[in-house]
Amino acid sequence: MARGSRVLSLGLCAALLSACAIGPDYQRPEVAEPAQYKQAEGWRQANPSDALARGAWWQLYGDAQLNDLVDKLNNANQSVAQSEAQFRQAQALVRSSRGAFFPSVDLSAGKTRASQGTGSSSSALSSSSSGIRDTYNTQLGVSWEADVWGKLRRGLEANEASAEASFADLAAMRLSQQSELVQNYLQLRVIDEQKRLLEATVVAYQRSLTMTQNQYQAGVAGKDAVAQAQTQLKSTQADLIDLIWQRAQFENAIAVLIGVPPAAFNLAEAKSVPVLPQVPLGVPSQLLERRPDIASAERAMIAANANIGVAKAAYYPDLTLSMAGGYSSSTYANWITLPNRFWSVGPKLAMTLFDGGQRSAEVDRTVAAYDQTVAKYRQTVLDGFREVENYMAQLKVMDDEAGVRQQALDSAREALRLTENQYKAGLIGYLDVVTSQTTALSNERSVLSLLQSRLIASVQLIAALGGGWDGQLQVSEQK
Repeated sequence: MARGSRVLSLGLCAALLSACAIGPDYQRPEVAEPAQYKQAEGWRQANPSDALARGAWWQLYGDAQLNDLVDKLNNANQSVAQSEAQFRQAQALVRSSRGAFFPSVDLSAGKTRASQGTGSSSSALSSSSSGIRDTYNTQLGVSWEADVWGKLRRGLEANEASAEASFADLAAMRLSQQSELVQNYLQLRVIDEQKRLLEATVVAYQRSLTMTQNQYQAGVAGKDAVAQAQTQLKSTQADLIDLIWQRAQFENAIAVLIGVPPAAFNLAEAKSVPVLPQVPLGVPSQLLERRPDIASAERAMIAANANIGVAKAAYYPDLTLSMAGGYSSSTYANWITLPNRFWSVGPKLAMTLFDGGQRSAEVDRTVAAYDQTVAKYRQTVLDGFREVENYMAQLKVMDDEAGVRQQALDSAREALRLTENQYKAGLIGYLDVVTSQTTALSNERSVLSLLQSRLIASVQLIAALGGGWDGQLQVSEQK
């Protein structure tokens, strides 16, 4: 009873001491956070759409087929599957760390056959079996490591932070793959629009060639006009053919992103280009909550900070409470009997007295690793703000450019109309018509190229903002 009381008292003392933990508690480092976005002034802000599912930012483009493709990506993308498997590994490490707080129970049973020399060679010669004995053992043991200095708790803290970082990495990978798919899809749809434009242009140029050939046969136009009309027609047909391989590349990229072989995937042409959305913008501080790469960088800091405590706890002794009991006998017949029982109970303190500076070096390493994660976190934040500012500036400038290019296109169309009327009236030569047609087509394609750039920049801005409009986006999207 007295021994049991002392063991119990020792266990209670260990539990009380375990309320403290060696090592620094985590505090988020300061970062340079602007009060507002520099490029937000004058930006056409839109309020978050209540009808939009939280996290489904691709629905801003109003394309049902795009929504379906993103759903397939979320379920079958192999890069996302890799990150998801890594996250499950991190979760398993957390469960393993939690298990270290509980006692471990071991059961063993076995038989040993041993011999010991008698010290006399003559005795050994007289009987080869002298000194050989069998022993049967059965033992149940319980041991528990008291987390006196917080080493186990710091280890759990580090693994939990690593799991949260892995979860953020999963969200970042999913966002990256979604962004890539949406960009490929939008570029493919712009190519479809360019194809329709060139097909209509080929029809118009074919009419012009036919009209010019008729005029040449009537002696009204020269052979040079026919050659110019035919050159223009064939060049446009070549441009139309060139779009085929460009479209195939985007189609194949989409197939891989949704986890199917390119040969088994076809995307029919659409009759319109998805709409260019107005992206709701938040304050800079929300960027720190929304972007999964920033969240991952911060969780890495938490894990590195906890590892400092684990390293420092190595300077202190480990306290283990153990208890064992069982049966031991030299014969199998009366193995499990009361006279053959044995038991042991007691605490054990163990610590390293000298290791040649290994523990000190490990503490220095963990401190340096933490400093590295702090620098990486701050750089990730700065890169995030830079990306948002860049894409906002790009969209703002392109918005102004789109208005000017539309005016240029309207003027080119009007000039072409007037030129064709003058040519039909015999007032000008066909070369003037060719020049006007080339200018009009160039402006048509420039407007489409600009629309493509604006659509891509909008996707990049959404991804730079974290793929949503509130801090709970990534969590709600995954769970």
